[in-house]
Amino acid sequence: MDFSELIKQRQSNRVYENKVVEREKIEQCLEAGRLAPSANNSQSWTFVVVDEPEKRKLVADTYIIGGEFMKQAPVIIALVAEKPLFMSRLGAAIKKIDFVSLDMGIAAAHICLQAADIGLGTCMLESFNEKKLKSILNIPDNHRVALLITLGYPADTIRNKKRKSFNEVVKFNKY
Repeated sequence: MDFSELIKQRQSNRVYENKVVEREKIEQCLEAGRLAPSANNSQSWTFVVVDEPEKRKLVADTYIIGGEFMKQAPVIIALVAEKPLFMSRLGAAIKKIDFVSLDMGIAAAHICLQAADIGLGTCMLESFNEKKLKSILNIPDNHRVALLITLGYPADTIRNKKRKSFNEVVKFNKY
């Protein structure tokens, strides 16, 4: 698929077919995330894949508002923030920018775009009980779970995207 078309088709899916996602496709999505760029090449992430039905339900129950659809998603991926390299931490302190969060967003985008390219749907989620989630997935207390991504074969249709106009968000040579 053409990249421009892929961007138009990628959306947050909240309805999934009752169909197992092949391990090769899951790994293909994770490989896209692994290859994402990061500040100072820190690669400050670990991806925890949850595909066991009972554990998925436990993870879905950590979602704070309206996460019922998560229970039907065949796969949930937790993006766990790792301690970045010293140079990345130094740059973040100097510039007052959370590079780890930016890096996690880039990795998440790579995962979701790869998924869309191979016929899978995704939804990025950030409102969950992190303490409970860490306990379920055995994530060390000194780590942060940046976000969750549901993954599966989408059962919902492609929606028209509601976005600001090009001229509202793009400026050339000055604000």
